[in-house]
Amino acid sequence: QVQLVESGGGLVQAGGSLRLSCAASGTIFSINTMGWYRQAPGKQRELVASITSGGSTNYADSVKGRFTVSRDNARNTVYLQMNSLKPEDTAVYYCNAKTLEAWGSRRYLDSWGQGTQVTVSS
Repeated sequence: QVQLVESGGGLVQAGGSLRLSCAASGTIFSINTMGWYRQAPGKQRELVASITSGGSTNYADSVKGRFTVSRDNARNTVYLQMNSLKPEDTAVYYCNAKTLEAWGSRRYLDSWGQGTQVTVSS
């Protein structure tokens, strides 16, 4: 039972910045990958950015150069720094974490946060 809580969403003007945070709590043995997904009205959920336990990152082409994902392993927290925001970034942003089921297990649990709204006005 892993819980993820996002924060930092809000309303900003185009060109502005927001910093999203996601803290994991509960029964955590090890967190492999943490990431951010987003879903706009009428569209499918898509990967925005992810980061492995070793610090390797992956970004959607649409956000490269503008967004930065990072993590604080000691606090089980992942961040998404969003700069130069565009109206097309408007969506509900969801935190995701893949956590090891138990020591010695090769099974990972997939957990999701409740989502936080990001709205970018023109």
